[in-house]
Amino acid sequence: MTHLLSPAEERATSHPASVPTFAVISGAQVQRALGGREKQIVDLVEATYRLHGAGESVNPPSYFLRFPDRPASRIIALPASIGGSVNVDGLKWISSFPANVSAGLPRASAVLILNDHDTGYPFACMESSIISATRTAASAALAADWLSRTRGRPARVGFFGTGLIARYIHTFLAGTGWTFDTIGLHDLSAESTAGFAGYLRTTGAAGKATVHDSAEELIRSSDLVVFATVAGEPHVTDPGWFTHNPLVLHVSLRDLAPEILLGSANFVDDVEHCLKANTSPHLVEQLTGNRDFLDGTLDDVMSGRQAPPTDRPVIFSPFGLGVLDLAVGKYVYDEVAREGQLSIIDDFFHDLRRHG
Repeated sequence: MTHLLSPAEERATSHPASVPTFAVISGAQVQRALGGREKQIVDLVEATYRLHGAGESVNPPSYFLRFPDRPASRIIALPASIGGSVNVDGLKWISSFPANVSAGLPRASAVLILNDHDTGYPFACMESSIISATRTAASAALAADWLSRTRGRPARVGFFGTGLIARYIHTFLAGTGWTFDTIGLHDLSAESTAGFAGYLRTTGAAGKATVHDSAEELIRSSDLVVFATVAGEPHVTDPGWFTHNPLVLHVSLRDLAPEILLGSANFVDDVEHCLKANTSPHLVEQLTGNRDFLDGTLDDVMSGRQAPPTDRPVIFSPFGLGVLDLAVGKYVYDEVAREGQLSIIDDFFHDLRRHG
């Protein structure tokens, strides 16, 4: 009896699969590959959002590993697959331990695994806290651009939370052509605010910075408000603070009370991902029993299906998609490979014969 080969078997026969090499990429290499390339990374993130919107991705729900003895901490697994020219699968494994901050360590640490599209073999493991911060900041800068196109570009920015993510977001705004008349800062930690002000001095923008002791004062004096905190539940509750209709990048997702979202136009990166884990949008859904408060996704705006209004605050709440980490991670891998700097682990995969 003749055995007919399946299309997959035919491809395997004509193009035998080989085991990829396995490389480890350090944080220093990641930073060198991404430094000063804000415009390229924002363009890459935009292209990835468009691929995701077109259905050329797989982005299942994130998995939260929580600990009864450390309730404030968590480790999150973000599996994903992206097509197009990136064409890679993988997983980000990122921890959030807020107590690290008081010890002088960053809150988050992460690795990213890239898997070969054809064989499924992992071919790279890289430090990913920098990749995660980069894709978050690039997403925020992209959203600020698109969501302000029908409203006028904000000239006064306020950072609510002045840690690493806030620094990355400012870097990406500045690196993609944004300039501000004023830069407002507000944080519960005076040390964090001083550190952010020190960063601004290195950019030449320190003279525009004002530290606000009051959250209300920061919000009312800003046309663009960036929330980059570690808040676990809403702490900004007065819709009256937003009557000047600012653009809000709600990056930390849990700062705003449902009443504020209900009086605003709301855009997310992905509806299903954002409406879970007690984010502020998820709380609105639980309160109202529907999703009518959502105006659309960032891809809807970029594709012209939705336009942000001018008569309400506009809030962008991005949950953060694993496909963005993959796209930025593959960019890093390709740059390091192009420079001939990949650290290959010889014989990482062993015992590759099925029957010995």
